[in-house]
Amino acid sequence: MKTIGIGLLGSGDVADLHAEAINGLPGAELVGLWNRTAEKGKLKAAKYGCKTYLSEDELFNDPQIDAVFILTNMETHCEYTLRAAAAGKHILVEKPAASNIAELAKMEEAVKKAGVKCMPVHNYIYETGIKRTRAMIQNGQLGDITQFYMMYNIHHSDEIRARYPGVIRQILTHHSYTMLYLAGQPKIISCFKNTVDATIAPQENVAMANMVMQNGTLSHLCASFANDDHSGDPWTCMIKVIGTKGSTRYSYRDWVINERNGAHSQTYHCYPESIKNTATHFIDNVLRHGEAPLSTLEDAITCQHIIEACERSVDEGIHVNF
Repeated sequence: MKTIGIGLLGSGDVADLHAEAINGLPGAELVGLWNRTAEKGKLKAAKYGCKTYLSEDELFNDPQIDAVFILTNMETHCEYTLRAAAAGKHILVEKPAASNIAELAKMEEAVKKAGVKCMPVHNYIYETGIKRTRAMIQNGQLGDITQFYMMYNIHHSDEIRARYPGVIRQILTHHSYTMLYLAGQPKIISCFKNTVDATIAPQENVAMANMVMQNGTLSHLCASFANDDHSGDPWTCMIKVIGTKGSTRYSYRDWVINERNGAHSQTYHCYPESIKNTATHFIDNVLRHGEAPLSTLEDAITCQHIIEACERSVDEGIHVNF
């Protein structure tokens, strides 16, 4: 079995999960990483057991590297995808995959021209429970789908909240691609937002969207950094699909470890597992066996259209026809 060499661009919290997945996967090797702050990069490289690069170009030009994981801030994703594709490297890019539709279109064109694979980190859909839900929908076990819900209520510290985009881009992107995977495309979008304590950061930390789907399903998406939900059967992160013949539920609260994990006060175990599942699918299924990813750059473009429709709905106070 050919060893697939991986390079990481960026070594923030999510890099820990990708590195763990790569290092635990037979036939994959984490060759090295580049980080904007060199000292932090050296510490992470020592932790992961790989080398560091002095520049992005040094990483792109390393013949040992077959694929690049782009784990930097959203604003750099397009540039790094174009450069990785030009270097002939396959690409896994964290979400949001880019800042706007024009950037995503450039990325799609570049990877097609280079003949490389590019997969956005749409990690929820690589969870076993979500894949099972899709299979139940497709084989008719749930009947006609009437409602799709995705809730997210996890408090983020002021420091973390201030450096993230608002929850529409940071979290409803997750909701959008999961909704596409399970409920299809929207027809009408209506969105609302709120900023709790705007003195800390102006971006919204609570948002809700209601949608009528093209197939008639009604969807409700909710995201909040402002609070946890500590009530009974909490909506920490929950996905629910209700049909005329059955229903399904997926919840972070079904697998909890009482220790901090990055921005989260506890380890909701399925979150790190979903990242590792995504990395594993990319390496084993997409690169090694030539399978299609479960979610593509084309899906990322559709998600961006949904996010921008949500933003327009908020700004203009209207329902947006999708």
